[in-house]
Amino acid sequence: MTTSIDADTLALARAAAKAADDKQGSDVRVIDVSAVLPIVGLFVVTSAGNPRLVRTIAGEVEDRIRLEHRRSPVRTEGISESQWILLDYGDIVVHIFAEETRRFYEIERLYRDRPSIDWRA
Repeated sequence: MTTSIDADTLALARAAAKAADDKQGSDVRVIDVSAVLPIVGLFVVTSAGNPRLVRTIAGEVEDRIRLEHRRSPVRTEGISESQWILLDYGDIVVHIFAEETRRFYEIERLYRDRPSIDWRA
């Protein structure tokens, strides 16, 4: 983990990852993008098998972060289509993909040289 990620940002990302995992998000990852995207510290990436589950995971992430960290996203995108929902909290961005959409965009490939964070720690 790089030193540019502060404890609050890390706690926020871990809460989002745990919320996604609790709602059956698959292949949950936290990626440190701070060195290449200075306005964002971490990406949380997960996927789900259908649009309903994509929306469910997004709702759980929002609820968990609101409850535990008293924060709401500054911007959301993709709710109506539910193929790729983006929850932007400023220091972290949560990407919730439908499985085929995640395979198509391959966001992890774009950031493969960036370190992953163990969100379960």
